[in-house]
Amino acid sequence: MKIVILFASLEGQTRKIAHFARDMLREAGHDVALFDAADKTASIDLESADRIVLAGSVHERRHPMALEVFLAAHRHALEARPTLMISVSLSAAFPEGLEEAEDYLVEMMMRTRFTPRHRALVAGAVRIRKYDYFARQVVRHVVMRGRDYDPDEEEHEFTDWAGLRAILKDFMSPRPIGSLAPVAGPASA
Repeated sequence: MKIVILFASLEGQTRKIAHFARDMLREAGHDVALFDAADKTASIDLESADRIVLAGSVHERRHPMALEVFLAAHRHALEARPTLMISVSLSAAFPEGLEEAEDYLVEMMMRTRFTPRHRALVAGAVRIRKYDYFARQVVRHVVMRGRDYDPDEEEHEFTDWAGLRAILKDFMSPRPIGSLAPVAGPASA
């Protein structure tokens, strides 16, 4: 099967997730093409794709503009075939944040007018060393307040790789489930 993976990553976790998906699907024998939405020179052939995996990180309630512009511009071609939208956020790392993580995805669908056939909420990562002083304070005192997290860690990954593997495996099955389950951090695995 020919698979197209398109991702948009700001800090690198969504890029890591997209590469994980590419490697897993190639190991399963699929022909996989991986594209970064920020690469405006890429020639992406959606018409010959059997399935499409889209992945975008969420920052300040929004997916990257490059991804949203692509989704809006190509929504008819995307909706003509099975698509999996992987929305990566810290909100998805915690059970009490899943509703908010779903809201980010719904807001993206309203802005782009694109509705993926399948959706997954995937927990991201905290990369303190990449943040400026103010962003660090927001992460430590607002986003991660009361959470099981060491604020002195420079990097903490919440992505549940086994859960993500299961989501991708289900998406590639002959009859994938309509809306796939959230994939949060290791605590919910």
